[in-house]
Amino acid sequence: MTIPFYDRSLAGSKELIAELPALGYTDAWSAEVNGVDGFTPLALAAEWAPELRLGSAIVPVSTRGPGLLAMSAATLADLAPGRFVLGIGASSPAIVEQWNAGEFVKPYARTRDTLRFLKKALQGEKVSETYETFAVKGFKLERAPKTPPKIVLAALRPRMLRLAAEEADGAITNWLSPEDVPKVRAEIGPDTELIARLFVCVSEDTEKVREMARWMLTTYLNVPVYAEFHRWLGRGEILKPMFDAWAAGDRQGALKALPDEVVDELVVHGDAQTCKARIQKYVDQGLNTPVLALIPGGEVPIAQAVRDLAP
Repeated sequence: MTIPFYDRSLAGSKELIAELPALGYTDAWSAEVNGVDGFTPLALAAEWAPELRLGSAIVPVSTRGPGLLAMSAATLADLAPGRFVLGIGASSPAIVEQWNAGEFVKPYARTRDTLRFLKKALQGEKVSETYETFAVKGFKLERAPKTPPKIVLAALRPRMLRLAAEEADGAITNWLSPEDVPKVRAEIGPDTELIARLFVCVSEDTEKVREMARWMLTTYLNVPVYAEFHRWLGRGEILKPMFDAWAAGDRQGALKALPDEVVDELVVHGDAQTCKARIQKYVDQGLNTPVLALIPGGEVPIAQAVRDLAP
């Protein structure tokens, strides 16, 4: 499950997060865009629901320095020994440059270099090294975690997916259909953990869900990395009118140009049983860890949807 929940604050999520293990949920994953940060929800969940595995999906590699990222990860690993998974990724120019005054340069190399630094630092090694995208001199964690966390990478296309398989402990992907999973799985092999956030709305009002989901999808799919991801998945032609309208500054035209079939492929919706069956399709196609993100706006309140979707 994605925490905190969209319809409430982190403080207001305590009781529902504490209920997750009894419902059969195994994991709680945070996100970091422009709401909560990626670490604080997990620190609280470590106390509120000590049975859960905790993961960040994802923390950008260019909004914190390498040392600070290692310190935050070490803190979570100490709070939840053996239960914390550090998810990192390149993020996007908007988040890194426009919102955080950073530099979105060589995203693949920066992610690779950060991964290599973190693997050493979280083992307690003193790191002095010049990487392609940054240099670190004499960094050593004051208190390295007894159990270093696993590190997984946000990965959308072959080169990053292969890096996740070869040097990390798993891959995180996003905004895909069950039918897309085998193409992603083929790049990482059968043994690498594949994690994906699935956006879910428990609602039988199909048109209302589509209208709401279009806003999310047009915003995401026009981010260059997601546009290229979907071209790679084979949606280039069907999404071209939407891409063209967005590039021309026609936001309403872009919304109208997004076909219903794409919305239905990428957003899980329907009654609870229909949603559960759709989620199972992802697993049947090779997804190891479906991370549900419940979208508000359906006739079923999110707290009830969490219970109705319980595994």
